[in-house]
Amino acid sequence: MLGKRCFIVGAGDYSNNFTPGQGDFVIVADAGYTELVTRGIVPDLVVGDFDSLGRAPDHPNVLHSPAEKDDTDMMLAIKEALRRGFKKFIIDGGLGGRMDHTMANMQALVHIASSGAQGALLGRDMNVTAVVNGSVGFLPGASGIVSVFSAGSKADGVTLKGLKYPLDNAQLSCDYPIGASNEFTGSQATISVSAGALIIMWDGSPEILSWI
Repeated sequence: MLGKRCFIVGAGDYSNNFTPGQGDFVIVADAGYTELVTRGIVPDLVVGDFDSLGRAPDHPNVLHSPAEKDDTDMMLAIKEALRRGFKKFIIDGGLGGRMDHTMANMQALVHIASSGAQGALLGRDMNVTAVVNGSVGFLPGASGIVSVFSAGSKADGVTLKGLKYPLDNAQLSCDYPIGASNEFTGSQATISVSAGALIIMWDGSPEILSWI
């Protein structure tokens, strides 16, 4: 599964950038199924407790979970995709809507990165990714705002290259947002952390993230 992407669709606000390619595996979480139906996209797998959708859809591949569970429907979809060996995740319908679900989905990005995979949340105005003990790159030509936040109590060895405000081996903490409102310069950009986790948000196209 190393070369295949997994698209996961939730019930939040949609970016209108959801375009699974041939060979991509598509999972829909609960009420995200309605969005796919309106777009004429048939998912490979449907996951959830279906409290939002109201019923399990008529689909040959349904993973039905109990309503009382530890995982959100989105997290169930992510765990199932990780179990199947996927390493690249693009999630639409995971931002906006309920703020608690938005926060949960950002934490889920950290889970993806901690599992040795790569994930991105697509939004209408901002996109989000996460990195744990590693780095993420952005392609040359990017412009706009990019913000970097510690996803834990602290993140050590944070280095920002190719941005208007660079950092070299700095420490970020969760109680001081020094990484907000940086800017792309048009050069290739790299954001890395040696020990800890970062949540990274940027406006513009999600495709400037190098692995997408």
